[in-house]
Amino acid sequence: MPKKTEINLEEIPGVGEKTVEKLKSIGYADPMVIAVSSPTELANIAEIGEATAAKIISAVREKLDIGYQTADKILEKRTSVAKITTGSKNLDNLLGGGIETQAITEAYGQYGSGKSQLAFELAVAVQLPKDKGGLDGACLFVDTENTFRPERIVQIARALKLEPEKVLRNIYVARAFNTEHQVLLVEKAPEMIEEKKIKLIIVDSLTSHFRSDFVGRGELAGRQQKLNRHLHQLLRLADAYNLAIYITNQVMSDPAMLFGDPTRPVGGHILGHMSTYRLYLRRGKEGTRICKVIDAPNLQEGEAVFRITENGISDN
Repeated sequence: MPKKTEINLEEIPGVGEKTVEKLKSIGYADPMVIAVSSPTELANIAEIGEATAAKIISAVREKLDIGYQTADKILEKRTSVAKITTGSKNLDNLLGGGIETQAITEAYGQYGSGKSQLAFELAVAVQLPKDKGGLDGACLFVDTENTFRPERIVQIARALKLEPEKVLRNIYVARAFNTEHQVLLVEKAPEMIEEKKIKLIIVDSLTSHFRSDFVGRGELAGRQQKLNRHLHQLLRLADAYNLAIYITNQVMSDPAMLFGDPTRPVGGHILGHMSTYRLYLRRGKEGTRICKVIDAPNLQEGEAVFRITENGISDN
């Protein structure tokens, strides 16, 4: 993995010790996170003036090589990408090994299709050693629908032969009560990522509050702008800290669809373009679930069959 450029923020003209401490306390010690932030965003999060934020960002960008790169350098960076097992070999094979770091994986589907169950499985699996399909890390879980169940985590942990109490302590859950709260929780995530060794962020579900807080066509533009900013923040975290982002999404029915499956994901083109991997989950025969790759930059379209059991996600 390429080495991080060491930048001493105290050496930037006009940046005092208190500002540096504030940036570090909210997880903005990584220069790349600062470099890809906007002055307004950094000013709001760090509670500093916008002029000071712009000066910090400009100075960091000058010291970092964030322009064009040759493809071989990008390939070198890709060697640091890791995968988290889903618990199903069929599903892992479909996804090229599991849920990928440095990317956003979106799963959408109707109620009971397995979106949240996959989230629970990943929250436990990320704590496995790397040789067993995990990342030996912890998980941030943003719950917008009050569906997180620690009892389910205990079941999965026992099935994977992990200590349930230890697994529960490595999952940091926050209940988001509205859109503003949800966005704030993600903005504050850098404070915990390095300290708690976070390797997976789950938002279940991403669009629930956006649908309820922004009602009607008159508020559509505002909703999409806020959703776009929220997704960019998640993607920056994935890239800067080499962690995985798993988001679930709600669906709606397309009345204009006369033939085929009328199920469509919420969020419009913004969510469709921002998700690195887009998965469609649905119920199959005899209690199975089917996952279909809808969009992926390096995976073939295909389907995988898996089951939701008492022990978690599996093939049988």
